[in-house]
Amino acid sequence: MKLLTSLTVALMAGTVTLACAQEVKLPRTMAMTTYDVGSAGYAQAVAIGKAISDSYGISLRVLPATSDVARLLPVKQGRVDFALIGSEAFNAYEGTEAFVAPELGPQDIELLAGANSNNCFTLALQGNSDIKTAADLKGKRVGYVVSSPALQANVAAFLAFGGLTWDDVKMVEVASFGASWEAFLNGQVDAITTLSTTTYTTQAAASPTGLKWLELPKDDTEGWKRLQKIKPQFSPRDATDGPNIDPKKPISCAGFPYPVIVTYSDRDDDEVYNMTKAMSDQYKIYAEAERGLVGFAPERQNFNWVVPYHDGAIRYWKEIGLWTDQDTVFNDKLRARQKLLQDAWNALPADQRESKWVETREEVLSDAGY
Repeated sequence: MKLLTSLTVALMAGTVTLACAQEVKLPRTMAMTTYDVGSAGYAQAVAIGKAISDSYGISLRVLPATSDVARLLPVKQGRVDFALIGSEAFNAYEGTEAFVAPELGPQDIELLAGANSNNCFTLALQGNSDIKTAADLKGKRVGYVVSSPALQANVAAFLAFGGLTWDDVKMVEVASFGASWEAFLNGQVDAITTLSTTTYTTQAAASPTGLKWLELPKDDTEGWKRLQKIKPQFSPRDATDGPNIDPKKPISCAGFPYPVIVTYSDRDDDEVYNMTKAMSDQYKIYAEAERGLVGFAPERQNFNWVVPYHDGAIRYWKEIGLWTDQDTVFNDKLRARQKLLQDAWNALPADQRESKWVETREEVLSDAGY
């Protein structure tokens, strides 16, 4: 859970030049965790950090971390303000995968905003491979990121789409997301999980073997049922953004708000309100710098996802007329589920959490009608 080196993405500025910046009040120094260097998440965090830092005269550090827990623990401890992450937001909220550790459990995290963009998640395939469907992955070499249960679950979900499991493929262990791309570029794996717009994809598309994508047809309802049983936060999406994707011929794959910016519920409402406003006001600047961030546009927000929104963020979204009474009802239900899970976790003796949590979680959710 060790954070890697930090990158200061902005210099202290003496004056604020944009009119909208006068309305935003942020601490002079802030920090945000994200994925390791070379990932799409890291590049996106840097783009957001620079736009906000330049506009408001603050210093926003981007801290890359190699594991799901390492990206959230500093926020929980109050050492970092926000995290720019992906599907581990759902795992943290639910207390699944890496968060089954006895000292963790369901986390009290909440959203500021999410990017519903034109890219998607799927498996990157060697361009010269004979893989055409998820079922064709049987017997192939597939990357297994040991530091990220969330990425492991991504692959498990894509395999399930084709009626397969990890037992049906040759698991190739890699240390991190970046290492999975090194293995891919070196020809050591046939498939790895990725976002279609991560920075490595351009390099892969230009490599001797090339790059293609595993399609997950949205009309394969049984395949999607199997996939969503493992990754309920995924839904079908037609992607137009990424190397070797023709915008006129979108590929069917998996989408969800990525990245999302999260914090813990006890973060000051005013700070969250101002950060959410800053994200909205500076949208055009960072979206132009990093195409995977176009989904942060205010009109693209999905307030009915699988993690609740923070009160400070809700205040802003209400202020600009996007948050509805129906969104409040949905958000309250998510918070009720969150409390149910946290209470059940806290009721388990610490020495029984790892062994009994999966069963307990299913039981309490079922009893509550989920």
